[in-house]
Amino acid sequence: MTTVTTHVLDTALGQPAAGVAVRLERVSDAGQEEIGHASTDADGRIRDIGPERLPPGVYRLVFGTAAYFAQQRTAAFFPEVAVTFTVAGEVPHYHVPLLLSPFGYTTYRGS
Repeated sequence: MTTVTTHVLDTALGQPAAGVAVRLERVSDAGQEEIGHASTDADGRIRDIGPERLPPGVYRLVFGTAAYFAQQRTAAFFPEVAVTFTVAGEVPHYHVPLLLSPFGYTTYRGS
């Protein structure tokens, strides 16, 4: 398992959001650098994105919501959702879930 995992749930449909493209970026003064990418599985999960260990720093998960909602034939307000978070110390795992609907989203630090 990698250091970062995610789970995307479509709250409007009440089901996992399968096929959402997600990229993991490291954020620095020089900009963003992609360090991993994947798509959610049938259960809305990504269990393997990015390297096995992340050094301390600022990272971002970018969820491709426009393509997901287009596939659902649903108009949506946010073409993408970017969740920026800090990796500090020796925490072995970060789980960053996304609860998604066409006109809103919620995220939190999971376990």
